[in-house]
Amino acid sequence: MAFRKFAVVFSDRALAYATGNAIQDLLEPPPDALTVFEDGPDRWRIEAYFDVDAGERDLAAELSPLVEWSLPPFAVETVPDLNWVAISQAALPPVPAGRFTIHGSHDSGRVAHGPNAILIDAGEAFGTAHHATTLGCLLAIDRLTRARTFANVLDLGCGSGVLAIAVAKALPNARIIAADMDPQSVKVATGNVRLNGAGGRIALFVGNGLGHPKVRERAPFDFLVANILAGPLIHLASSISRAVLHGGTLVLSGILIPQAPEVIATYLAHGFVLQRHDRITGWSTLTFRRR
Repeated sequence: MAFRKFAVVFSDRALAYATGNAIQDLLEPPPDALTVFEDGPDRWRIEAYFDVDAGERDLAAELSPLVEWSLPPFAVETVPDLNWVAISQAALPPVPAGRFTIHGSHDSGRVAHGPNAILIDAGEAFGTAHHATTLGCLLAIDRLTRARTFANVLDLGCGSGVLAIAVAKALPNARIIAADMDPQSVKVATGNVRLNGAGGRIALFVGNGLGHPKVRERAPFDFLVANILAGPLIHLASSISRAVLHGGTLVLSGILIPQAPEVIATYLAHGFVLQRHDRITGWSTLTFRRR
């Protein structure tokens, strides 16, 4: 199997990561693999790989209507089949997120193994902190858990489990549930939870997290984090509002900045007060308190 590699270089780190996010999240079909990495002083390089059999692609033309910044020219070449997991992991450096450092196993020898180091390898579940939505949630978790203690926590749409693991590290006495509709994500998250020493702290479930009997049994939660997408978040607003304790905290992400006003309006109508709106490379993370 052959792949076509699209490479582009930016002199601005934020634009490089914003473009990488757009390629990964807004193009259909998405790339088979994508890396964003520092390629010298003030140079950040994106490499996106697409299966040749999927047809011709013109990334500049596809991206132009979706982004607000000018794109440098893409270099295109055809390459043979490669170990995509190894390529992706090698290009993902450790990410500092408040007190947390998220890193892959390829960086285990270079990262201090303190209580706030989180080992997450890039794989078949979303969430390595390189994406702005995961990073935004981690920064919110760090900030919020420094200000107060939460006892009953739900990570809705847990992906790799990184957010639940961060909560477990920040709040040793919290009861934590992590749920995802994708069985493979829950399988990956279960492995990550064990690797990070939180196996006895986090209960993981497959299915609609809000409808799962164990989740209903534990609700309402004083802290709920949901890093999914704007559409599902709007659809789930009523259910999420019932699942959050009065006075409880809600963190939402997976929201493009232009989508944020609709999400905010929906949750204000369901009894929440917006406390903070963080923006990272085109994505919003919203922090609410339930009235």
